[in-house]
Amino acid sequence: MDLQQIAMQVAKIAQDAGRHAAQDQLTPHVLKAASADDEESQKKKYSSDIDETVVRYLREKITEINPLDGFWEEVGSERVPGQYYWCIGHIDGSINYMRNMPEWTITVSVFEIGDDAQATPILGVVHAPALHVTYVAAKGYGAIRIRQSALGDKREAIMPTTTASLKDSVLCFGMSYFPSESMRALKTVSALAGLPSDIKRMGPASLDLCKVADGTYDAYFEPSLHSWDVPAVSAAAVIVWEAQGYLRQWDGSPISWYQTNDVIASNGLVINELQDYLLPQS
Repeated sequence: MDLQQIAMQVAKIAQDAGRHAAQDQLTPHVLKAASADDEESQKKKYSSDIDETVVRYLREKITEINPLDGFWEEVGSERVPGQYYWCIGHIDGSINYMRNMPEWTITVSVFEIGDDAQATPILGVVHAPALHVTYVAAKGYGAIRIRQSALGDKREAIMPTTTASLKDSVLCFGMSYFPSESMRALKTVSALAGLPSDIKRMGPASLDLCKVADGTYDAYFEPSLHSWDVPAVSAAAVIVWEAQGYLRQWDGSPISWYQTNDVIASNGLVINELQDYLLPQS
């Protein structure tokens, strides 16, 4: 299986799907009323009909390339060591999409299940249609950014910054729409206030992670990324790792694709200073 070749084919499919979604974004959208305060109802509140259409299109076209051993979200606990699974996400940054902002993405990854039953993403594509940029990475092949323009595509290898201290850094953070999780993110930002050159809040997670990989930000952090964030984070994780960036949980442990994660990504140089400000869950 030529991972690099498959990754480039998937990038093209994501770009095709992105054109349809970007056109739909121009149509006014109305937020759906959440039927309850539970996670599933809140998640559906920010979904659009095009979301399911995009996922179906990606599944159909990607299966034509290589069906692998199925889809991550379908096989569940039946994931088998030695097998490979596609992980296709819904639109990441759905609030941005619904509010007609350009920061939203389409994401695809491939998981490899090791002999120890641990999952590792080995291929990642993050496409931001409204920004005309696509990030692509495959294990062992490095990470690239494709910028689309009227003159054609420009492909370039990416790498994180070499900023060595918080004092000179530009950070980015994410937060959820659940109050307790948002409060934890904001308390962390408050503790950092005045230390870095700037702290941004843009989103979505997949794009913020890619912007650590390409040197836009020196670091990104977000608490409580959930199971529905796995497609976005796994796709971007491959891009961060292949660009030689750092990606772990706040306590320094590896990302677990089977649980909620507090995620921190950086250029690998500011992490020691930054770690002191990452607040544990109370």
